[in-house]
Amino acid sequence: MISGLALSAQRSSFITMTIHVRNLRKYYEVHRKEVGLSGSLRAFFKRRYETVKAVDDISFSIEPGEMVGFLGPNGAGKTTTLKVLSGLLFPSGGTAEVLGYTPFERRTPFLKQITLVMGQKQQLLWDLPAQETFEVNRVIYEVPESDYRRILKELTELLEIGDLLQKQVRKLSLGERMKCELAAALLHRPRILFLDEPTIGLDVTMQSRVREFVAEYNRRYEATVLLTSHYMADVTALCKRIIVINRGHLLYDGNLQTMIEQAAPHKLVKVTLSEPVARDVLQGYGIVERFDGLEADLLVGRAETTRVGARLLAELPVADVTIAEPPIEEIIGEVFAGNGRGET
Repeated sequence: MISGLALSAQRSSFITMTIHVRNLRKYYEVHRKEVGLSGSLRAFFKRRYETVKAVDDISFSIEPGEMVGFLGPNGAGKTTTLKVLSGLLFPSGGTAEVLGYTPFERRTPFLKQITLVMGQKQQLLWDLPAQETFEVNRVIYEVPESDYRRILKELTELLEIGDLLQKQVRKLSLGERMKCELAAALLHRPRILFLDEPTIGLDVTMQSRVREFVAEYNRRYEATVLLTSHYMADVTALCKRIIVINRGHLLYDGNLQTMIEQAAPHKLVKVTLSEPVARDVLQGYGIVERFDGLEADLLVGRAETTRVGARLLAELPVADVTIAEPPIEEIIGEVFAGNGRGET
């Protein structure tokens, strides 16, 4: 039994959390129609439904100012969770609290403190300059004119969009439009950013700029960020903590580096030789993943990498050697598949 003191401390910890999710569920009843004319006729008289568990009993909490990566394959339930947390969807069960509010109640004080940016959706008015949408948002969020001008100036400088504000949105490139989307979403200076694939479709340079902007916004305003992305560079650059879900279930919640160490017990040792050696020789140093005579990739146990690196340099004609983590995409894939030790 929890003592009164412990229960009080537990409640206090919940209050200090910006986001608190407990046993959250979101189920859908989906119509399944058989193929062909006969299937259409049967569906006309009697529809068949099945339950899809988009989010199934997940729990987590996020502290103020945290930047957390929210990962999972397509259909894992990431976007559904973000929509529940932003008040767009009513949960089927469990509870969700954001800044002390129940999201689906959509109270004005709550809505003024959050934003949801979806890389595949847009809020900018297509046929008007971006600044027209900014003005609309200023009115909707009741941002005082003086504050609006100051915030717009800051965002314009951070995102480097000064020459884009008067251009028709349809004439902006994808990267330019994404930067304007971010500015429009942040004009009311939200305390919580729900970012759903904010860099999707952008080139490498623009992805980097968006990441830098999100990091700077978090630093300046101590905003809480929950980020979904299929680009692992977004996550590794911004988030120390990750939450991994698949098929609506929570697989991992914790430190990114810890998960890497748990799911991938080996490091990748890349060796470039000045003269060829036999493949059998390299097998004495680790698992040979790739070998073409002069270049090899070896998998070596984490605790052995320093010793093996020294042996390679001392015993073989090595021109260059580097030690790195396996590709993060492969590690996350292992967790998705349930093969990593990070699974809960």
